[in-house]
Amino acid sequence: MLEILKAIIFGIVEGITEWLPISSTGHLILLNEFLKLEQGDAFFEMFQVVIQLGAILAVIVIYFHKLNPFSPKKTQKQKMMTWQIWIKVLIGSVPAGVVGLLFNDWIDEKLYHWYVVAAMLIVYGILFIIVENYQKGKEPKVKKLSQLSIKMLLVIGVFQMLAMIPGTSRSGATIVGALMLGVSRGVAAEFTFFLAIPVMFGASALKLFKFGFDFTGMQAAILIVGMAVSFIVSVIAIKFLLKYIKNHDFKVFGYYRIVLGVIVFLYFGITAMLS
Repeated sequence: MLEILKAIIFGIVEGITEWLPISSTGHLILLNEFLKLEQGDAFFEMFQVVIQLGAILAVIVIYFHKLNPFSPKKTQKQKMMTWQIWIKVLIGSVPAGVVGLLFNDWIDEKLYHWYVVAAMLIVYGILFIIVENYQKGKEPKVKKLSQLSIKMLLVIGVFQMLAMIPGTSRSGATIVGALMLGVSRGVAAEFTFFLAIPVMFGASALKLFKFGFDFTGMQAAILIVGMAVSFIVSVIAIKFLLKYIKNHDFKVFGYYRIVLGVIVFLYFGITAMLS
């Protein structure tokens, strides 16, 4: 029962931090220090990715009509516009998809360390503040998804690729990249949600394939509960973010990331010196 309670807590943290640009990886690493799942490191690595499925299902449910090109309620023109969204998503997903397939194991082995996570939390926190200050008072160049050019899509895709470095935050990196290009906060956030669909589904499938499907009853329950909670909390987090950015910028998330990065540095640094 305790393991199920832990899965619920992990699901809550994942649901919040996956969509707010504050790094789900950083939070899950810290949480695992104090609330470790007693199922082994390989299972936990896979568990982190699988609960992302719950988070991504929230995007699909919220935006189902907008992303469904077969909806009978849409005109032919609207269906064509929907296909264009998916083409843009696929173009933006190319950099992360290629690098993920080629270097996923290397990234996990070489970069999955607390000091990398802490550094990326701080670096992108600073970037959020700098970019928001630079763009302050400027009219966004892109106010609709349809205005995103192929060049912009690839640049945003490169930022999503950089988010494979732990602690960067996939949503944080793509939003920073979009803001630097003059994309409005609303479009930046929405496109970030859409970009997550192929990337996170692909990452989850890859982890499941490597781990296999030989779960114990307890492990299956942990996965299902964690994914369900992540889905519910993600729905709330996405709606909150979309409402929040109508009247606020992203600087508060930048400050939060810097503080969290410092905490990670201090905690793991002191722990390493004492061990």
